[in-house]
Amino acid sequence: MIVVTAATGHIGQHLVQELLSKKKKVRAVARDAQKLKKLADRGAETVTADLADPAAVARALQGASAVFALIPPSYGEPDFRGYQNKISVVLADAVKNAGVKHVVNLSSLGAHLPDKTGPIKGLYDHERRLNQLDGVHVLHLRPTYFMENFYFGLGLIKGQGIHGSPLLPDVPFPMIATRDIASVAAHRLAALDFMGKSVQELLGPREVTMAEATRTIGAAIGKPGLPYVQFPYADARAAMIGLGMSADVADQFNEMYKAFNEGLVRPTQARGAQTTTPTSIEAFAREFAVAYSQS
Repeated sequence: MIVVTAATGHIGQHLVQELLSKKKKVRAVARDAQKLKKLADRGAETVTADLADPAAVARALQGASAVFALIPPSYGEPDFRGYQNKISVVLADAVKNAGVKHVVNLSSLGAHLPDKTGPIKGLYDHERRLNQLDGVHVLHLRPTYFMENFYFGLGLIKGQGIHGSPLLPDVPFPMIATRDIASVAAHRLAALDFMGKSVQELLGPREVTMAEATRTIGAAIGKPGLPYVQFPYADARAAMIGLGMSADVADQFNEMYKAFNEGLVRPTQARGAQTTTPTSIEAFAREFAVAYSQS
């Protein structure tokens, strides 16, 4: 039995479906029973559980041979790193107590760094905690910047005809589609071909600048030449808080943007067959266009 936590998110739902297509027994875990129903209809066993609830997570992991571990976002948290560590402790204890032997953990590029990386710092903590589990083989997947982050700009593009963030416009860095993360996780969980504690970075197909990505999305939605605007950190902070994020989460994201801008968050593994994934920014832009037309 393979247990997938946060199974109704961008990555989780694709992962569950890919594992089912590989004829694997899957238990999908999430908070929302209604969202889980779609996965149950496809053949997954489902468990409704809050990952902050130790007893519920312990029950969800019973009998598991492998687990996909993910700390779901919760952007209203007043102490985001504290929240991440709370979920991390629950997951690590449940893995240990259930006797799980293999864990694929969703981490992030830059998670080898203890500081100055915003929300990635909590994943540094989580990696270290999982690495302390004796007799458990752990693979940390460290993907780069999600292409799906562009969905946060839908309102800005529709309302003001621009896209923007604190990221520099002309510095290329890798971007990845979340379904490609799910595909890698599905392959590794199906094969269970990892031993000890290991890391695999996931870098998308190539490096892209924010300006290029914005132009590509603009072309796909019928707005050729869509401009990218680099926002001051203070303006971005105010906007994030206005969208409902806590002040701490907004500060953490600004710290992460700064880490990208200054080159602190960057790949440590060479681009190759293991680190390169297929979905291009052009292919993602076509998906974005569908969401744009429906928003």
